[in-house]
Amino acid sequence: MAVVSPATDSRTRSAHASGFWVVALAFTAGMAFSTVPTPLYSLYQERDGFSTAVITVIFACYAIGVLVSLFLAGHVSDWLGRRRLLMAGLLVETISGVLFLVWTALPGLLLARVICGIGVGLITATATAHLGELDAAARPGASRTRADLVATAANLGGLSLGPLIAGALAQYVASPLEIPYWVFIVLMAAAIVGLLTVPETVAIHHRTYRPQHVSVPPDSRRQYFDAAAVAFVAFAVMGLFTGLAASFVAGTVHQTSHLMAGLPAFLVFFCAAAAQILLGRREPSNLFVIGLPLLAVGLVVVTVGVWVPSLALFLLGGALSGAGVGLLFKGAMSSAAGLAAPEARGEAAAGIFLAAYVGLTVPVVLVGVATRLVTLPSAMTGFAIAIMLACGAMGLRLRQSRSVAALV
Repeated sequence: MAVVSPATDSRTRSAHASGFWVVALAFTAGMAFSTVPTPLYSLYQERDGFSTAVITVIFACYAIGVLVSLFLAGHVSDWLGRRRLLMAGLLVETISGVLFLVWTALPGLLLARVICGIGVGLITATATAHLGELDAAARPGASRTRADLVATAANLGGLSLGPLIAGALAQYVASPLEIPYWVFIVLMAAAIVGLLTVPETVAIHHRTYRPQHVSVPPDSRRQYFDAAAVAFVAFAVMGLFTGLAASFVAGTVHQTSHLMAGLPAFLVFFCAAAAQILLGRREPSNLFVIGLPLLAVGLVVVTVGVWVPSLALFLLGGALSGAGVGLLFKGAMSSAAGLAAPEARGEAAAGIFLAAYVGLTVPVVLVGVATRLVTLPSAMTGFAIAIMLACGAMGLRLRQSRSVAALV
């Protein structure tokens, strides 16, 4: 049996500790790139005359790419290696960035968004797992809290930084439909190089491939489907702000600043991350109790802001809604994990992601289609009312479930 010297052990821990932060930065860059187009949609509309419905279809292509990637390849890092799949995801996103630059017609934008979604699907689960394993190797016996917090900050924080950086670049530099992509292409290329220094944390081996399965715990179907419904609603709100907020800022408020166009999406994702970091360790039922009314109140404020119209109210409503979204999705994922057997938690989580990305895709496309018949404020108001009714219905179901649990 080989004896590991204290010096060797110290170097190994140091490599994992530094690798942890390299992966965190790479994760942040990859997620940020996925939201770069958000404040640029109004520019595409102005340049090519796109309708709002077309913008929502372009956005939906991204969600479809993520969903397909999660189920076909999001789990293969378990045997192909974390670092290898993370680098592949960043490379795929880099290809998407190049497509945005060289094929600017509508088919190119659609394809670029699908490819971007595929890259994000490769990165999300892989980077989260890699961070946990690197932290465990660097700090044996330590709590997972740091890894979980950093993963949340990199994921949702990255999503919030994308529209903010892209909006600022579009506002203050030339070529607003080119420079943001170039900046992130360089950042992701640097991240790929940096990942070459990161230790691998799983044993690479050959295994018969199968897509990710979706599993519903048979003894807890009602609670599981409730969690899936919560995830659907939470991501539907994210889709509204990511897909349509820039059009509202430019078309309804008549705010021409590209930086302001990216601010609503930034606030939603930033507040979602902050809420998860501050309150995410509570029980899922508590997260639902806080998140549902917070989301409903946020949407009321958003609706008022749409009709006044007031950008300040719209942003405040987005911040409140984002905090609610963060708590609801955290609660949904924790609830699914708690309901499933340990060996089926990945498959249970896959079902929650399926519901979430259907929520991210379908409602915002319906709102886009509705804008062909009514004004954007009217369509957004209809969406807000539907989500608030859903929040009320889920709140009643949660209350009933807690009452039944108290009687058992």
